[in-house]
Amino acid sequence: MDKIYFVKYFNLLLRSIYPEVMIDLADLVYAQHERLAVHLSFDQININLKKDFDENSDSLEKLNQKMAFAVKNKIKEMMKAGKPVINGWLQIPSTVSAEVMAHQGWDSLTIDMQHGLVDYTNALPMLQTISTTDVTPLARVNWNEPGQIMKILDAGCYGIICPMVSNKEEAERFVQACMYPPHGYRSFGPVRGLIYGGSDYAKHANDEMLKLAMIETKESLGKLDEIMSTPGVDGIYIGPADLSLAIGEEPGFDRPENTKAYSEILRILEHAKKNNIFAGIHNGTPEYAQKMIDKGFNFVTIGADQRALSAGSKAVVDKMKGFSKKEESKAY
Repeated sequence: MDKIYFVKYFNLLLRSIYPEVMIDLADLVYAQHERLAVHLSFDQININLKKDFDENSDSLEKLNQKMAFAVKNKIKEMMKAGKPVINGWLQIPSTVSAEVMAHQGWDSLTIDMQHGLVDYTNALPMLQTISTTDVTPLARVNWNEPGQIMKILDAGCYGIICPMVSNKEEAERFVQACMYPPHGYRSFGPVRGLIYGGSDYAKHANDEMLKLAMIETKESLGKLDEIMSTPGVDGIYIGPADLSLAIGEEPGFDRPENTKAYSEILRILEHAKKNNIFAGIHNGTPEYAQKMIDKGFNFVTIGADQRALSAGSKAVVDKMKGFSKKEESKAY
């Protein structure tokens, strides 16, 4: 192993964990002394770091500048390129179910902290589990509350879906909680965000965090343009159940074309297109999700982990009971 590359990656690890200290490996291994600084053995590889290290390579500072990087928000890049995002939904507070879902090929997974059974102590290890894959981790917070938004972003979440955004003021409050000054008032302390997002997280976080405002209240339907034109709002996300309730219809996904909710969904989509922002919607089936993509939605969610579990289990049980009935009929 080349000693330069060892130092580069070791420094990156240290600075990801201790960004305030900005520790250099040279400081840790007494590089100011004349004697050998350190001997490290990895599979019979010995690395000697001497006082004259800088004479033969770039300075540690330059190396760390070169190693600075930002983890790009994959799904934002996909939507900008015109590719629809297929989003999964996590309501079960379990790293096991999160791991299973993360390995199924979803573009992103959203931890539902509003109607799911998940709180922060559950969400943190679920985010760690998702991060073992290239799936983009998102969260739906339980309310437009800055403290919760900032805390889950600090935990390494790369996007927020915010419920019940009804007007421009609420949209601004949501967006600014997601962004560092001067564009917002997010407090700096991304303990795990630095590990997931890279050592220069602060430089790129405002651009990389996906911010989706949910359109699902009666008030929001009359203020679509003021919400969607709010600086920093990347897109909207439709909750069909609450939207249906808001206009006096029965709640549910996959609204039929003869309902008022369906007409409102298409109207919201047209306003999103006009304001040049992303449009997302929650769906009950893959067929309806594809229908929404064909209409122009960029971001579609299908069901949730608990729905997939129950539907899959029921299908197996129903099939087995069908076999049993056939066997019983043969007995007569």
